[in-house]
Amino acid sequence: MIPRYTRPEMAAIWEPQTRFRIWFEIEAHAADAMADLGIIPKKAAETIWAKGKDAVFDVARIDAIERETRHDVIAFLTHLAEIVGPDARFVHQGMTSSDVLDTCLNVQLCRAADLLIADLDDLLEALERRAKEHRNTLTIGRSHGIHAEPTTFGIKLAFAYAEFMRAKERLAFARMEVATCAISGAVGTFANIDPKVEEHVAKKMGLTPEPVSTQVIPRDRHAMFFSVLAVVASSLERLATEIRHLQRTEVLEVEEFFSPGQKGSSAMPHKR
Repeated sequence: MIPRYTRPEMAAIWEPQTRFRIWFEIEAHAADAMADLGIIPKKAAETIWAKGKDAVFDVARIDAIERETRHDVIAFLTHLAEIVGPDARFVHQGMTSSDVLDTCLNVQLCRAADLLIADLDDLLEALERRAKEHRNTLTIGRSHGIHAEPTTFGIKLAFAYAEFMRAKERLAFARMEVATCAISGAVGTFANIDPKVEEHVAKKMGLTPEPVSTQVIPRDRHAMFFSVLAVVASSLERLATEIRHLQRTEVLEVEEFFSPGQKGSSAMPHKR
């Protein structure tokens, strides 16, 4: 991600270290469930957690292994074995790579959605406050860009508030759409893994088991999620374009905040 346009909290969700931490948690929770079912020794599951819970995964080492194996999950599991030791042979039993990859992606999407929903709450608070503040602030209404009837700036902000309330509801639903987990093994048949493992991992990771899938979580869920992001982004663009228009020199009905010491141009000092 481009640091200039990314908050540390959002960037952290997508960093390799975070991704490998989630992979480990999925594998370790699966090991716990398998130990409870008597599939692997309980001591092994305990060792996996003890050796891996505070580990800092060596991203460069994993990348080096992947260059040889040409397989991202095998590269991670190989590195994890270097950390855990002999009991690592009980990791990933009955699972397939997509169990880890797809479940991890959905955990990341949920965490990202939580940040965005919190942002929308902040935006809604600001819009409500300003709409009430300017409920009687007269301004000209426009139709096709032409002066029409008078309105208030508060009504414009109230319109945006209603739009972003819908955006929040859509985003909350989209988050629910991707909050699923699949730990069903090769081609999703549960032939080599007990469905109770999926249920346990889903609960621990804050997800719900995918009702029906191959070894891949259905992609219509992700299509839905990103479509909603596009709709929310279009609402932001609409509001930003309105403000940009209203602060044109020849209109100048509103102005964005300009902090002390801020500069608007390297060539034109009058620009704000």
